Amino acid sequence: MVTQAKLRSLTLSVAFAVTSAAGFSTLAYSEPVTLTVALAANPQMQTAAKLIGNFEQKYPDIKVRFQTLPENQLRPAVLKDVATKSGQYDVVMIGAYEVPLWAQKGWITDLSTYANSDTAWNQADLLKPIRNLVSYQGKLFATPFYGSSSFVFYRKDLFAKAGLTMPQTPTWDQVAQYAAKLDNKSAGVAGICLRGVPGWGQNLAPLTTVINTFGGRWFDEKWQPQLSETKTKAAITFYVNLLREHGQPDAAKDGWQECLQLFTQGHAAMWYDDTVFAGPVLEQAAPGLKDNIGFAMAPVKDTKASGWLWAWGLAIPKTSRNQEAAWKLIAWLTSPEYIKLAGTKAGWGQVPPGSRTSTYQIPEYKTATAAFGDLTLASINAADPLHPTVMPVPYTGVQYVDIPEFEQIGDFTSQQLAGAISGQITVDQAIDASQKKIVDVMQDSGYNK
Repeated sequence: MVTQAKLRSLTLSVAFAVTSAAGFSTLAYSEPVTLTVALAANPQMQTAAKLIGNFEQKYPDIKVRFQTLPENQLRPAVLKDVATKSGQYDVVMIGAYEVPLWAQKGWITDLSTYANSDTAWNQADLLKPIRNLVSYQGKLFATPFYGSSSFVFYRKDLFAKAGLTMPQTPTWDQVAQYAAKLDNKSAGVAGICLRGVPGWGQNLAPLTTVINTFGGRWFDEKWQPQLSETKTKAAITFYVNLLREHGQPDAAKDGWQECLQLFTQGHAAMWYDDTVFAGPVLEQAAPGLKDNIGFAMAPVKDTKASGWLWAWGLAIPKTSRNQEAAWKLIAWLTSPEYIKLAGTKAGWGQVPPGSRTSTYQIPEYKTATAAFGDLTLASINAADPLHPTVMPVPYTGVQYVDIPEFEQIGDFTSQQLAGAISGQITVDQAIDASQKKIVDVMQDSGYNK
């Protein structure tokens, strides 16, 4: 799952045309149709913006305006638009968390008819775990731009120098031991880099996977909050202490973007984050680092696997007056055609991963991702959003709880967590405040009445 706090808003206007596509008649407009598209600012979407001229040649009668925003700005902007039915956007980029919730509310369009008719798009080629994330009650409500899980990036040279060997599936206890041995503050190398910046999709994403594998959970089967329970508390304490003792400086200010920069510049021995960053890590690695970067499965404790499962998808709000044109756009951006184009024009490391089986059959992509491609697939397939924890839970989602209230309680808890990481409050204070907030929110929502 990816976020970022420092990229500026980017607006690109590109002219498109719609001629014809498999399963659809040629579109003809008396004047160009303008689509306004809200996107998350991540490396893969920036690549899409650079390549969009190829779509212009294929579809000359649609004009598209991209509004590319950091995730923390994108989510509230899109939520406000679809919830109030203001109709500002024709296409929105939303995550696996939003898809079923918004589909249930009737805010986004059922894409099944389009997908079933568009044989060139090849719905059957989608990876099943990722297709399920962008579906609701068996119907497709978003086209997956990319799918991902989480794993460990590490420096093979530093491990070898320290006489350490990274297992294919390390435990969190091992990771903590490695971080302690590899932490070299005088050399400017942190033992590990982890997300510390607030946000339910920021520091809570990796932390929730730790909670899951430690045997903790957000709620019990009766929707009673469990943050202050022994195993959940142990996981939170472990995460905060690991960052404070062996993480990067000022970790409470860092998200995935800062960790990506720190790791690729040689300032961290390990980094636990999204599998989608594997390509950018190798491409951005400082001289001498690329060949020394290794990958391992998400760390575990009491579960066999603990990686998260995420997808960014492109959806069409019900309020869009240009639905068929919008489908042409999102179908192209998530097609096998686009994946091959991205690999050829921008480099195979810029290809959106984790969405299609055919991607992993492209010889050039297999060569370029030899170090992490199979591990990415294994991580995606190992994640189980229906049974994310050791104990039974009433919710789904690995690194989030798929209920509307999680955005509110998650953002509040993440603020408390950041305060504990920075040392402004204790871990106990962060947990107590968060537990109280969750109890209040859930009671107001009627879960515990």
